[in-house]
Amino acid sequence: MEYRKLGRTDIKVSAICLGTMTWGEQNSEAEGHEQMDYAIGRGINFFDAAELYPIPPKADTQGRTEEIIGAWFAARRNREKVVLATKMVGRSSSTYFRGGAISRLHREHIIQAVEASLKRLRTHYIDLYQLHWPDRPIQVFGGINYKHPDDSGVPIEETLGALGGLVEQGKIRHIGLSNETAWGAMTFLRVAQMTGLPRIVSIQNVYNLLSRNFEHNLSEISHREDVGLLAYSPLAQGFLTGKYLDGAKPAGARTTLFDRGQRYQSAGAETAIKRYIALAKEAGLDPAQMALAFVTSRSFVTSNIIGATSMAQLKTDIASISVTLPADLEARIDAIHQEVGNPCP
Repeated sequence: MEYRKLGRTDIKVSAICLGTMTWGEQNSEAEGHEQMDYAIGRGINFFDAAELYPIPPKADTQGRTEEIIGAWFAARRNREKVVLATKMVGRSSSTYFRGGAISRLHREHIIQAVEASLKRLRTHYIDLYQLHWPDRPIQVFGGINYKHPDDSGVPIEETLGALGGLVEQGKIRHIGLSNETAWGAMTFLRVAQMTGLPRIVSIQNVYNLLSRNFEHNLSEISHREDVGLLAYSPLAQGFLTGKYLDGAKPAGARTTLFDRGQRYQSAGAETAIKRYIALAKEAGLDPAQMALAFVTSRSFVTSNIIGATSMAQLKTDIASISVTLPADLEARIDAIHQEVGNPCP
């Protein structure tokens, strides 16, 4: 396994991160524990969770994923072997996160969220605490049309100040963003520089062969500011494996069960998927492993977050770390991208 620095910290995380969002819904506690055991055995030291999980978000399952991880820590007594990341929701109309209140990124709710995650995770500290999405309203989940809102949300100074206090208390070690824009990332960095508050070390955004928008502006921030990408949905919710082609609905798959595949069912998506899969097969590669190897090999990526509902999927995904894409294959991937663009922003 390859390891990379997390921002400007002294922490090194595995280039592949174990995603956990199916645990407690599609996967049982025992299956989640089996995945963590296997991942640790393969050299993965980085797990990513969220107070929101499992997916799809529901009041009666919220927080269950963190509880499964906490039970594993208690059983294995190996908390120190894991760089643990989790997230709190941004502004949300769902009131079950905060006991009936609308969740916001102000001091009171940040403290409440961290304390609840620590309890569920059965740990005294979180290595990387991330804001799942901004407090200000922005178009980040599959949108392409910019709409300037009148509402600027909770001031970033207030949010960062609350997080800084938790860092001082030792409850969180470092902070990161998720589903964030270039303006948001640079504003967090500017406020940190002006105030001496903690600096963000990572940004967790979507990045895959169907959605390479991160390259346009945020990749330069990753390089120049040492705020590496934690790439989520590297297989585009499984669409890049080809399992949903031609309207297929495989039993047990997330999009089949929960009708949550709209982001990767946009115009042009299936044509692009078929071209990438054909290229992988021509190169003698598993389509999933080619897609994952592409993401992992980007210079602005700190870690590639994989998620699996079966051990077979998990083993295939982790094994992608050994796949090297030759320059001519990368050129052909880029050539397809030039023609199909980003059909699934």
